[in-house]
Amino acid sequence: MFAYIIRRILYSFPILIGVNALTFALFFMVNTPDDMARMQLGAKHINQQAIDVWKQERGYDKPLLWAADESGLDKATNTIFFDKSLRLFVFDFGAADDGRAIGQDIQTRMWPSLAIAIPIFVIGLLVNITFALLMVFFRATYIDLGGVILCVIIMSISGLFYIIGGQFLVGKMMQLVPISGYAQGISAFKFVILPVLIGIVSGIGAGSRWYRTLFLEEVSKDYVRTARAKGLSEVTVLFRHVLKNAMIPILTGAVVVIPTLFMGSLILESFFGIPGLGSYTIDAIQAQDFAIVRAMVFLGSVLYIVGLVLTDISYTLVDPRVRLDG
Repeated sequence: MFAYIIRRILYSFPILIGVNALTFALFFMVNTPDDMARMQLGAKHINQQAIDVWKQERGYDKPLLWAADESGLDKATNTIFFDKSLRLFVFDFGAADDGRAIGQDIQTRMWPSLAIAIPIFVIGLLVNITFALLMVFFRATYIDLGGVILCVIIMSISGLFYIIGGQFLVGKMMQLVPISGYAQGISAFKFVILPVLIGIVSGIGAGSRWYRTLFLEEVSKDYVRTARAKGLSEVTVLFRHVLKNAMIPILTGAVVVIPTLFMGSLILESFFGIPGLGSYTIDAIQAQDFAIVRAMVFLGSVLYIVGLVLTDISYTLVDPRVRLDG
């Protein structure tokens, strides 16, 4: 297993380099350093001297990928790509275009994002699996049909409806929680409870239907019929056999949301005014702050690769038949 983990880590470096290079190239196809300077300076009529000063202060006065006028390794190292992108591999995020330390911003903003994302992930997973098992337990009955219809209705409603409706009903009419904002410490609970509730409810439809499909596929297999023939109750069959054998696809689906646990929910954080990484990324996109966008894309790629490795390792824990030696 150790050799497998090392190989996966080594495989990740070409992927990260490719993602980094692609992000770099796409951004500068849209905005040149001169365009970035004009936007950051915020003036309609600025001279080239002011633009050059802005670029020099932030290191954008260098060649993008190749410094033809330099000699030796400086041809590759004295470039914007080397200075701004490759340092990310040692998690040196540098400074934003407005001078703020990106690493410090990430450390500060990750906690509000985690305060929302972890409860949505954990509680949502438990709710979806439980609801799916309930529909499978009463499969081919009106309870199952009603559950499927409810899931389709929840899926068909835009997530913005849940946000706006929740803010109006719970925040404004009932005045149970603040509509937006955030506070540190235990006071943060009253600000995150509504976003967490909305995140869970809005995800029940898609999540429960997907888990129901997995469980229905399992209950039709021979080992389930054998378990029933031995006299095991339906509840025991579902929890001891069906749920256990469906864990691999469940883990595979769970890895997709791992980056969001740190990166935050873009829509929820924006609507509820929560200073997390999601709103941080949106603000950077609107301001076209390439340094922050580059850092967040890279961080998301790293987290996704880490999630894949952890998922593969967890396969051996839920299913001993899976081996990682190959």
